[in-house]
Amino acid sequence: MRYRRLGERGREIPVACTDDGTFDLRPLTEDLDGAFLTRTEPALVHHEIGRGGLPVLSGAERLRVGAPVARPGKVVCIGLNYRDHARETGTQPPAEPVVFMKDPTTVVGPYDTVLIPRGSTKTDWEVELGVVIGAQARYLDDPDHAASCVGGYVISHDVSERAFQLERGGQWDKGKSCETFNPLGPELVTPEEVPDVQALEVGLAVNGVVRQKSSTAEMLFGVHHLVWYLSQFMVLNPGDLINTGTPAGVGLGTPGEPYLRPGDEVELWIDGLGRARQRFEAAP
Repeated sequence: MRYRRLGERGREIPVACTDDGTFDLRPLTEDLDGAFLTRTEPALVHHEIGRGGLPVLSGAERLRVGAPVARPGKVVCIGLNYRDHARETGTQPPAEPVVFMKDPTTVVGPYDTVLIPRGSTKTDWEVELGVVIGAQARYLDDPDHAASCVGGYVISHDVSERAFQLERGGQWDKGKSCETFNPLGPELVTPEEVPDVQALEVGLAVNGVVRQKSSTAEMLFGVHHLVWYLSQFMVLNPGDLINTGTPAGVGLGTPGEPYLRPGDEVELWIDGLGRARQRFEAAP
């Protein structure tokens, strides 16, 4: 199943998208959130569509596309999780996942404007596979148990301000938590639609120039390992988002440091999860 949230910010309508149309999910839920993912299997949504229980949303193609999951309780990020990215930064691949947090209010829609912060000189791009938790993960026994805790996959843009991140006290969160710094979507794709999550092409272009192109096969720590690992240190609740790391090609690792400027456009894609696009502008 493929889920979206359509409409004005703060008033998005939850929908299910199939080849037959865009179906309004409000007979089942007020929003696409952790509670919905916990109680509603994709098979139930298919059944409701088949019996006519969910109406087609008229004019869906004209509505803004919001982030496909509402109000993540937390955004957990993994650093240096691609072999090629570790190489380009000259960093030894970590023996365990590098974990940091990002303010959940950074999450915006996949086509929303991203604001370059005041005083920024090094706003950078990072395409990532996002994992949305669908069932509580707490002290999982092993990575095999993690699959049942995944609610879906999504394109996530972990926008970063490198000077804030690396030159302003050595604490990464400052460079990660600026407003609008986590565009998400367009779709939340449930696991049965993704045959092999560790074999997806991941890419990003800036102003039409491809900067990142890799595969989730390059991950040092795969999705299920990450969910298991994180569950040893924190409780992952339904609706939480995990950003699983970015491949090579970020501005930080590019000669000349071609960081983002007002007017730049970034396009992102992941196999089977769609495409996203954002325009960058100066924060007012």
